[in-house]
Amino acid sequence: MPQVKLLPGAINEIMASVADKCVLTQSDRYGLMAAILDGSLSEEDRRSIERLLRSVAKGRVKVA
Repeated sequence: MPQVKLLPGAINEIMASVADKCVLTQSDRYGLMAAILDGSLSEEDRRSIERLLRSVAKGRVKVA
């Protein structure tokens, strides 16, 4: 299985991008997958991802 490495500040970049466009792109989804698989998420990053997923579930953020 290939190693997945999260770039520093990636979660903040994804959150800013989604907040600006209200769209979760495929590259954003890959970044979130990398963050989850990395296993070293801070509590703040984990909560940010949870908020983002709730926004998608409620329809406030579209998935491209």
